[in-house]
Amino acid sequence: MNVTNKPKTILVTGGAGFLGSNLIDFLLQKGNRVIGVDSFETGSPENLQHLHNHPQFTLVNHNIQYPFQELEEIDQIYNLACPASPIHYQKSPVKTLRTCFLGTENVLEIAKSRGIRILHTSTSEVYGEPQVHPQPETYWGNVNSFGPRACYDEGKRVAESLCYAYREQFGVDIRIARIFNTYGPRMRAGDGRVVSNFIAAALAGRDVCITGDGTATRSFQFVTDCIEGLYTLMNSDYREGPVNIGNDVETSIQALAEKIVDFVANTTGKEKVNITYHPRLIDDPSVRKPQITLAKAKLGWAPVVPLDFGLQKTIEWHMHQT
Repeated sequence: MNVTNKPKTILVTGGAGFLGSNLIDFLLQKGNRVIGVDSFETGSPENLQHLHNHPQFTLVNHNIQYPFQELEEIDQIYNLACPASPIHYQKSPVKTLRTCFLGTENVLEIAKSRGIRILHTSTSEVYGEPQVHPQPETYWGNVNSFGPRACYDEGKRVAESLCYAYREQFGVDIRIARIFNTYGPRMRAGDGRVVSNFIAAALAGRDVCITGDGTATRSFQFVTDCIEGLYTLMNSDYREGPVNIGNDVETSIQALAEKIVDFVANTTGKEKVNITYHPRLIDDPSVRKPQITLAKAKLGWAPVVPLDFGLQKTIEWHMHQT
């Protein structure tokens, strides 16, 4: 591990998104200058409103599917730009694929031409419906290339391949993070991801709807753990391949729903809402859990925020938005 605190000028694509805006806050707190890039197709200006007059922050309205025309000197790039919620990426599957390939290519070209390091954010979705559990980085995955999730899953896989090609052919200094289910403040209510959907429904007094029978599992990491993992990976010497960044505590969707229903009722003083069940979505993975041995060994990183604490913080944030 080789984390440095020397201030840098850092480009963050997808900067107005849930993860990107939290990363920008973190990098600014470290004393860096940050350039946030977003097209605002899925990112929210409100996520960066508090930085409007920050002297070390610049916001650029740009779609990374198109080459950058002008850009000041930068030291590092975090490439986070891509719709991550099923509602968004399934609404515009071609744009999603273009962002994954053309967008990643444009950002890699910057890293190549300037000789700087880039961290590309991939996803646990590259593992698809896993036949190996938990999933190590060496697992090649089991992904449907012809289905409603393919634009995101295969888009992220080809972006990883593009990163590998740029490393091998041009010597670009690349880090790849495979991020597992992440939640926390600034997740848009009801955006199609299970935590935000459940919280939004419970706070509105609506039924919490589970797709499937509730036995499917996920591993949920709080956003601060994820940001620490990305930062540590970026500033490490490890460049051999992708690294899982996720929480290795597995939780069933049923258990998650029950926790959120209980927490919302206790926090608001209102009656508990009901949990209902609907048909499982096509290609929705039945299990998901990272093996994080590599992150622990090479980065000295592991998640520390318990699910109950993180859910409470997220619920409180959503309550303050209404």
